[in-house]
Amino acid sequence: MAKQSGNVVTHGLRGKIGDLLVFRQRDGRTIVSKVPVVSNRTSEAQRAQRRKFQRAVLYGKSVLATPEMLEVYAPAAAKKGRIPFNVAVADFLHAPDIELIDLSGYHGMPGDVIRVEAMDDFAVKEVKVVITNADGSLVEEGFATPGAVGYEWTYHATAENPDLAGDRIEVFASDMPGNITAKTEEL
Repeated sequence: MAKQSGNVVTHGLRGKIGDLLVFRQRDGRTIVSKVPVVSNRTSEAQRAQRRKFQRAVLYGKSVLATPEMLEVYAPAAAKKGRIPFNVAVADFLHAPDIELIDLSGYHGMPGDVIRVEAMDDFAVKEVKVVITNADGSLVEEGFATPGAVGYEWTYHATAENPDLAGDRIEVFASDMPGNITAKTEEL
């Protein structure tokens, strides 16, 4: 794909020329590319991806229509030289990642700390921690608090848990569009 700026011949040109070239305008520049080839055959994976992208576009439009959401996405868009719609669509398409669950500070006592590192391409909205015994019974659950660094979250235990053998710690990280990522550690 070729990008051209300041060319008096192609300045402001947009649209398709024959079956060869497509001209687009982006940020005051003219972009020239080949005409895309469209296939009539689509797999189920392609259809699923198209549905996901359609939902992402609808989410992006809802961000533009909601002043509170627009205020959230606008600063990030300005930093990257993009529009809030594009940042919102990208956020919808990427779920958060849980990089680390640090259980070294958890010994089954109230006040013990579970540290989580969760990241997203935009922002992690919340991190939930669920602690269950080996038999599947719930010990406790709650939300972690964000740390000073944007990807660090801390959960403070509230219940006593004397037998840790086989216990499961489940962490759920969610972002603004509602994407949820889960990760489990066993003690």
